[in-house]
Amino acid sequence: MRKATFPAALLLAACQAPDAPVAPASNGPAPARPYALPAPAPAPVLFAPGVISTGAFESSPSFTPDGQTLYFVRSEPRVGRWTICQSHFEAGHWTTPVIAPFSGQFRDSDPYVTADGRQFFFISDRPVAGVAKADMDIWIMDRTAQGWSEPHNPGAPLNSVQSEWHPTMTKRGTLYFGSSRPGGYGLTDIHRATSGGGEWHVENVGVPVNTAGYEYEPLVAPDESYLIFMAYRPDARGASDLYISRPAGNGWTAPVNLGSPINSTELEFGPSLSPDGQYLFFTSTRKFASDATALMPPGNGNGDIYQVDLAAVLRAAGSDPAPH
Repeated sequence: MRKATFPAALLLAACQAPDAPVAPASNGPAPARPYALPAPAPAPVLFAPGVISTGAFESSPSFTPDGQTLYFVRSEPRVGRWTICQSHFEAGHWTTPVIAPFSGQFRDSDPYVTADGRQFFFISDRPVAGVAKADMDIWIMDRTAQGWSEPHNPGAPLNSVQSEWHPTMTKRGTLYFGSSRPGGYGLTDIHRATSGGGEWHVENVGVPVNTAGYEYEPLVAPDESYLIFMAYRPDARGASDLYISRPAGNGWTAPVNLGSPINSTELEFGPSLSPDGQYLFFTSTRKFASDATALMPPGNGNGDIYQVDLAAVLRAAGSDPAPH
């Protein structure tokens, strides 16, 4: 896992599955959306194996609204380097990923493009006003006629003296993110923030979502009808698992572990949605039998990106699919 607080040994742990997950077969026409699968996917399948999901460590995918550009993180766990890469869908294929123009010099992670395509959030330890940082802050870029603007740091209270993680936003503009800032319920909590009058207003989402342990990476539904997040909890299948919670009054329901086949005995993290809301994407370090002739095949226990039908995930969690 790329989070500095997680033991490095977890990165090398792996469970053995009999076969590599592959996209369902179909004799129909090719999907119109770049990320679409040719048939339903009630169980996770690798996304773009050999191009996006490789033997390296890939995580945290985020698409532009048209689905034609993908941003994701490629990591070097041994040295803690996280770099945001980009790929474009051209001539029916994803192009070989390259380092995004704004990334590569510092630790950059958790890219997120808003649903309207107007803003790009990510986290970084890049200097602020020339002063080096040891923690991760949220940075923002705005869409301009020339492309993305230079990244700017919104400062406090959105950022704190500790790290912030994995921002995602609702249609109404409420930003959800993880933070290890002081005053929380545990070591890392899920927070949300609204922007008004030129200022950010931040609050902890409280219990039962947050506990005395780690709650890191939230994915909020566009209509705020559910919250999927990564956590270490006693009922986890192994390392970190993905959980889901629903609104309840002014708070949230007790989180439910998404279980198998979403969670494995290894790390699951980095949840995100496809632009049309049909697919849940996430990262897992699970291992499966892979091509022994490839030098660095996917499924080798490093992080790979998976996708699964969101409707199947929500049904398994005990609720009907939410509107988007």
